[in-house]
Amino acid sequence: MHYHEAANFLFGLRRFSVRPGTDSIEALLDHLENPEEELEFVQIAGSNGKGSTARIAESILRQGDRTVGLYTSPHLEDLSERVRVDGRPMSDDAIAAFVERTRPWLVDRAASGDPLTFFEVVTAMAIREFARRDVDVAVLEVGLGGEYDATSAVDPVAAAITNVSLEHTAILGDSIEEIARTKARIAGAGTPVVTACGGTALSVVREVIADVGGEIRTVDGPTVSDPDPDPDVTAAYHGRIETRSGRRSPTDSRIEVVGPGWEYDARLPLVGEYQATNAAIAVALAHATVARLEGGGDDGDPDDDGETGGDSTPTATAPIPDAAVTDGLATATWPGRFEVLGTDPLVILDGAHNPAACRTLSGTLAEYDYDELHLAFGAMHDKDHAGTIAALPTPASVHTCEPDHPRAEDPDVLAAAFDDVGIGDVTVEPAVADALEAAVERADPDDCVLLAGSLFAVAEGRARYTRRVVPKRTDSLADAETLLADADVADADRDRVRDGLVYRVLRTRLDPTRAETVRRAALGADVECAVSGVGPGGESIEVVLGGTVDRLRDLADAIDGSDHNGGHEGLPGLAETIRERAGIPEFEAADAADADRTDDAAGAGQAVDATDADWPWEEGPTVMGILNVTPDSFHDGGRHGTLEDAVDGARRMIDAGVGIIDVGGESTRPGADPVPVDDEIDRVVPAVEALRELPAVARGDVAISVDTRKPAVAEAALAAGADVINDVTGLEDPRMREVVAEAGCPVVVMHSLDAPVDPETVVEYEDVVDDVIAALRERILRAEAAGIDRENVIVDPGLGFAKSPTEEFEILSRVEEFAALECPVLIGHSHKSMFGSLGYDDDDRGAATVAGTAVAVERGADIVRVHDVAQNRAAVDVVTAVHDPDGVGGDE
Repeated sequence: MHYHEAANFLFGLRRFSVRPGTDSIEALLDHLENPEEELEFVQIAGSNGKGSTARIAESILRQGDRTVGLYTSPHLEDLSERVRVDGRPMSDDAIAAFVERTRPWLVDRAASGDPLTFFEVVTAMAIREFARRDVDVAVLEVGLGGEYDATSAVDPVAAAITNVSLEHTAILGDSIEEIARTKARIAGAGTPVVTACGGTALSVVREVIADVGGEIRTVDGPTVSDPDPDPDVTAAYHGRIETRSGRRSPTDSRIEVVGPGWEYDARLPLVGEYQATNAAIAVALAHATVARLEGGGDDGDPDDDGETGGDSTPTATAPIPDAAVTDGLATATWPGRFEVLGTDPLVILDGAHNPAACRTLSGTLAEYDYDELHLAFGAMHDKDHAGTIAALPTPASVHTCEPDHPRAEDPDVLAAAFDDVGIGDVTVEPAVADALEAAVERADPDDCVLLAGSLFAVAEGRARYTRRVVPKRTDSLADAETLLADADVADADRDRVRDGLVYRVLRTRLDPTRAETVRRAALGADVECAVSGVGPGGESIEVVLGGTVDRLRDLADAIDGSDHNGGHEGLPGLAETIRERAGIPEFEAADAADADRTDDAAGAGQAVDATDADWPWEEGPTVMGILNVTPDSFHDGGRHGTLEDAVDGARRMIDAGVGIIDVGGESTRPGADPVPVDDEIDRVVPAVEALRELPAVARGDVAISVDTRKPAVAEAALAAGADVINDVTGLEDPRMREVVAEAGCPVVVMHSLDAPVDPETVVEYEDVVDDVIAALRERILRAEAAGIDRENVIVDPGLGFAKSPTEEFEILSRVEEFAALECPVLIGHSHKSMFGSLGYDDDDRGAATVAGTAVAVERGADIVRVHDVAQNRAAVDVVTAVHDPDGVGGDE
């Protein structure tokens, strides 16, 4: 079964159940041989905040060295986001395999008059996937209510109820008491339940949990109304964190969470008082979960008299290590929920879609300093538009729009709702991307742009920032067939376009309506266009384009209207990106020099004008030389053990033509022991200071990079004179993002899952290049939101980090595709184990590394990170000369 067939089947399932209850999903789980019996679950219900709480709890549990499944809804871009294992989405192949197995049973069930809903089937799919992947614990976000929700087919080891407000009253009941009762019934005998409910809702929750023999843990946080007067856990929120320069981060907050036997003062890359409450619930829930899993220790019981060994110091009463909690909090992100995507102007996306959520949104927005608010707004037709609008701050301008969803409200209706409350500056845009673009264009640098009203609107607006137009290499019909299969193009369309994918080929994702728009424009431009077979209403879909430079130029002109035929709605920025990725020259009347540009494929081997270059990689492909001042790094450990050795090694690199010297004070090889911060600083800082005195470095001909994952080390190295930070964790730590932003320095953002490398880590990639590009795109968004200029970001696919040799060679063969990230690309392949798969021993990989360098540079790498500078510099020079023979100086 193809993925598009599976997805269309799932999206075609009914949305509402014939009758409430878990009988239907239990029957499906029986058909699947009861995978739920193999697992431990955490279940999270609530009216608001349950998704954020689930994500934070999952992050903490993962930091405790557990394999963790996460099930949330809805998705932003595609179905697989709902089901994650250790942060990675379920593969398309796994989804197709599940549907192929269950479809006959589901069809028979529907034919007998008892069909299952989309949510029931996807919930069962998540449970089976978690069992297949053998997770240690699975975190489930309740879809609707609690007692009758599909997720209640499992018995949780711990549960949470974030809060209760009036919602879905036609289904759950028309009072707080009724809604609280159905949510509380997720608990079972002995189940610890953490809740931030207050007042009447808390009284009902207490009663229900007592009736079933559960155990309640109460939370008091900044947003809890009428809280428990004697809470078990408290939370405090300190807003956005000030840096040493006085700049305030728009993306992070500091929270304090105190519970029985533990206390944390931690960073959280989420803002808003309500997130402090959610985090407190998540921390308490994680403690209770681990205590139940391990069969001992304190699970947050207020009657336990255990004592802590000091602030944030875990003892036997705290089952999770302190670092796991603080690191879990520091790395818990939740896209689309008060997500900052720009700072000049401030651009915020939030899925708030009801009055309560919009009041919370307004409170968080009040933390920010801005002049005027420009609102892009799209909503579903079954929502309270008047109440939602009244809860938002008054905007200077409004741009209404219609998300690509069957339940989307007409933007003219939304415009009338804004007009009813006296907001006169309202324009109607046909698509979310157009509304967001119009709001950004309207805003001054000190203004704020807000997209809100629906997560469906947020998903489309976010795609404007995350869209990747990837150049693809198709050297044969077999390559074209593979590309089309990977894009899940239906068989008939594959046969139609395959032969035409022999010139420039590009691949991207668009919502179904915009994909159809591009398909029609491509037809007029005589460009081959194939679209994924996934139907409308479910997710964004793949689009493959192929044609000559002239034909792709015509397509781009048609999309943005520069062909004088109007242009197309909902596609801002796409035409420009197509031109860039296809290597299409842009002819400007005011700058005739542009006409001389080459139209080679984007990335590889293009001649570069270095007259204004600030960094070596801006002058053309360059070599980063590895200078490890460590005793245990692979290949060169101990070689530069003394300061004199390090300086001598740097001189040899400079003589050989190095562009960057990368100083490392901690090994990240498999099995390496972490190095304390002070020890790493003592290794790195003297080396940086000494290298700074070398003439080539002092002149700016050679840059100094420091390879570290620790913010304190980075800060010390920059103060000592380092130019670049090379972070193998990809700026996972928000403190590192802050240090880099404050310094305004270049930074290498690497794709990795573990550092040091865990040799036991096995990752199921759908397509390793696509998956790595997607992960790096998210890292770049976080970097930009923290104030790091995209021009300062260098991306590294992370060869040697949680990838097999096959996957590493796949990345090396497709380096040009990383041009989609619009950043310089670094390849770090030197002497790595990928060459061992070809039969080269540890000490015999120098020639293989040089060959890898030649391939990487030929296919678009800007920087190669190597141990042997002279040999690899020669490879870079030869490839550069092949691509630009006129640039070769001198005669033989």
